[in-house]
Amino acid sequence: MKRSTKSSKPALERGIVSAYERRQTGTRISVGAINVFLFLFLMLACLGPMYLLIKFAITPTQDIIRTPLAMFPNGVEWSNLSRAWTEVRVSRYFMNTILIASGSWFFQLLVATTGGYVLSVLRPKYASILNALVICTLFVPSVVLLVPLYLTILNPPVINTSLVNTVWAVWLPAGASAFNVVIVTRFFDSLPREIFEAARVDGAGPFTLFWRVVLPMSKPILGVVSVFAFIAAWKDFLWPMLVLKDPMIQPLSVRLPAIQAQTELGVFLAALAISTAVPVVFFLVFQKLFLSGAGLGGALKG
Repeated sequence: MKRSTKSSKPALERGIVSAYERRQTGTRISVGAINVFLFLFLMLACLGPMYLLIKFAITPTQDIIRTPLAMFPNGVEWSNLSRAWTEVRVSRYFMNTILIASGSWFFQLLVATTGGYVLSVLRPKYASILNALVICTLFVPSVVLLVPLYLTILNPPVINTSLVNTVWAVWLPAGASAFNVVIVTRFFDSLPREIFEAARVDGAGPFTLFWRVVLPMSKPILGVVSVFAFIAAWKDFLWPMLVLKDPMIQPLSVRLPAIQAQTELGVFLAALAISTAVPVVFFLVFQKLFLSGAGLGGALKG
């Protein structure tokens, strides 16, 4: 008997425009024009504000007010950057922001990895209950938590010493990020269990398994959490404004709006450009690691 063999033609991809229509000259021109228009629109919408901010940062104040779109009619004012760094004391607020963002990043990474490790790898009997409680906190609006969280920072249990006006008031609440715990837990769920069992057979304890097996396999998700944590801490405004009353320890996100009224426009925009450049550069440097882990896939290929 002859076995009937089906033709192994590749399945045609379906879309708004069919393969037959794509072969038509008019359709190709129309689709190409739409693609070019969308590309230019997205470039203008995304890069336009950044371009204007960089341009205004080195433009004299009078030119910003009179001819904002003109290309440096009276030359470039490079002194705006140096004045913003020294006169407006951006250098001090910049270091405050680095300190606050670094501590927030550390505590978020610590809580996310250890929490995900417990819920996904160790899996105690009550892990499902903990996981449900963590997910439930995602549905609580953050603004609702401001008052109880502030009261806790004002009179924390055990130590009974107010944390207001200390970086701990920003660091510790930042670590309680349920979103980070959830995405790290889902990534750990995708890791092969056989490797964990083999490590346990070789005598690895919980800490060794976490430090030498789980974390080295989790670089993509660690990069994702790091980018989220650092940028969120860098641009956070409301909570640092509430708990950091002393201007000398406030970050850029709090101080820049406060000094806007008494600062020359060109110098203020230069300070704003300096504060914006850091998260942009941070993302560009780590974009490969971020994008490789954005899918939250497994650590092994094949």
